[in-house]
Amino acid sequence: MKQSKGKIFSLGFQHVLAMYAGAIIVPLIVGGALNLTHEQLTYIISIDLFMCGVATLLQIWSNRFFGIGLPVVLGCTFTAVAPMISIGQDFGMTSIYGAIITSGIIVLLISRFFGKLINFFPPIVTGSVVTIIGLTLIPVAINDMAGGVGNPEFGSYSNLLLSFGVLIFIIFLNRYATGFLRAVSILLGIVVGTIVAAFFGKIDLSPVAEAGWFHVAQPFYFGVPEFHISSILTMTLVAIVSMVESTGVFLALGKICDKEINEKDLTKGYRAEGIATILGGIFQAFPYTTYSQNVGLVELSGVKSRKVIATAGGILIILGLLPKVAALTTIIPTAVLGGAMLAMFGMVVASGIRILSQVDFTNQYNLLIVAISVGIGLGVTVQPDLFAKLPASIRILTNNGIVAGSLTAIFLNIILNSKHKKATT
Repeated sequence: MKQSKGKIFSLGFQHVLAMYAGAIIVPLIVGGALNLTHEQLTYIISIDLFMCGVATLLQIWSNRFFGIGLPVVLGCTFTAVAPMISIGQDFGMTSIYGAIITSGIIVLLISRFFGKLINFFPPIVTGSVVTIIGLTLIPVAINDMAGGVGNPEFGSYSNLLLSFGVLIFIIFLNRYATGFLRAVSILLGIVVGTIVAAFFGKIDLSPVAEAGWFHVAQPFYFGVPEFHISSILTMTLVAIVSMVESTGVFLALGKICDKEINEKDLTKGYRAEGIATILGGIFQAFPYTTYSQNVGLVELSGVKSRKVIATAGGILIILGLLPKVAALTTIIPTAVLGGAMLAMFGMVVASGIRILSQVDFTNQYNLLIVAISVGIGLGVTVQPDLFAKLPASIRILTNNGIVAGSLTAIFLNIILNSKHKKATT
């Protein structure tokens, strides 16, 4: 059935709305945690929107080398938020981008063989990793709900009212709204919370007034990338977890679109994500992966046209060239953002638990793997000096809670479950 240009545009814009909250929250959280200026924050929000569009077009443009050719929208993965903040605080912004570029190259190199490597990342491992990442993000959301660390009004009635008001509004929409309204509940919560905050006098429009109307993407905006082994290892683990998640999304979309997905299709999908991640590092944005909420929208609307997704990608690119749009995002009060973040990061934890629900816990070793890997991950996050006396070459693997917890899950699964399989055969 042929669709009008107006309908294609409206359907594409609907996809943009469905992923917009996720696209803007990631740079807001990372930028806020790393104390970026309004100008820098405006840039990374703009370039993130721009690169979301570019990454989406790369994925739907199916050719011999890359692109799965399914109606999928790409955005920054939430699993990268905590690692990026940790790398930025330890080594600076340029190290984040060195790690992102390298992880993208590694994705390209392993994309052809990932079907074999995926055996090292069964649900017991990926579920533990995603759960650890989600739990390490929750304190960030809680601090922002109170107004942000260092805010003289930290924990004030107005901040608590705003943050919990946004959270309750999001819950209300998920309980009583249906279809598209429920899909954009996070975005609507942020918009309504910001409007209410204006009545409290918490909105400063000066960043919007000062922002330009148009700019272009600038390679190495924060400087020439730096490369640290621990940072690269961290982002590579994030990239591999994203590849595992993307595999599930690709297969689900294939069923929705009545297309059989083979190993060659998966390889091209991984390559598109690898290229998008490399470009994200060069233009100093973020690593990119498939957004599952847009898959839900494809299923809900029944519209499977790649033209619609290409339109969504084009809209994102245009929005990314307009600094005033990004500057408008920076005026969102920290407390409003915190309320939305708690819901979104809680969903990351819930996603980890959902993955773990596929695990056979009658096998006592699986309980042990989750217990120890999550314990190590959170323990190192809370007390990063635990391994301070170890040699520097070893601390590369132990200084970051996500890396320490992830490697623990991988090695325990190899040691315990391989032994368990041998014992039962």
